[in-house]
Amino acid sequence: MQKFIKLNSPIIPLPIENIDTDQIIPARFLKATTRDGFGENLFRDWRYDANNQPIADFVLNNPQYKGNSVLVAGENFGCGSSREHAAWALHDYGIRVVVSSFFADIFRGNALNNSVLPVQVSKSFLARIFSFVEQGQEVSVTVDLEAQTIILDHTQESESFDIDPYKKTCLINGYDDIDYLLSMKEEIKKFEVQHPLF
Repeated sequence: MQKFIKLNSPIIPLPIENIDTDQIIPARFLKATTRDGFGENLFRDWRYDANNQPIADFVLNNPQYKGNSVLVAGENFGCGSSREHAAWALHDYGIRVVVSSFFADIFRGNALNNSVLPVQVSKSFLARIFSFVEQGQEVSVTVDLEAQTIILDHTQESESFDIDPYKKTCLINGYDDIDYLLSMKEEIKKFEVQHPLF
């Protein structure tokens, strides 16, 4: 897994509520057995029309947002089915942070397991971000995982966010669950010596 400590990036604004996992990655693209290549089908039915042509007014087709790694979405992001492929698609596309005022629990877990940080902010902070976008401003943010803060760079407004301490440790160190256990190998050996079964 990739390490995550601090990220500064312009945002990709997607002010739509109740974005479900089938919209993030449609079911017909779930046949692959590896995590590679899912990014090209991220939001596929919103990005392309029936003739496979890009839909010009969809945000991911706007050159202004190309290469940005923070997606800011409306409330209740990642609802619907429990497919982990939604997190794979976001990560493969290059999105490292999703900001919303609410996340579906299963999506939150899948995201954290795949190096995508879900940053849950208040409705008012989310509305503030979208208000700057509506005014035509380019919004960039700094997400500091160690401090658990998100900062609007041009105004320095900030808000803290919660994260499970275990998942925070894993992200900062680039661990998956197995890597974390391996990092504790010496402590495990000491415990086994001090607490023999027989």
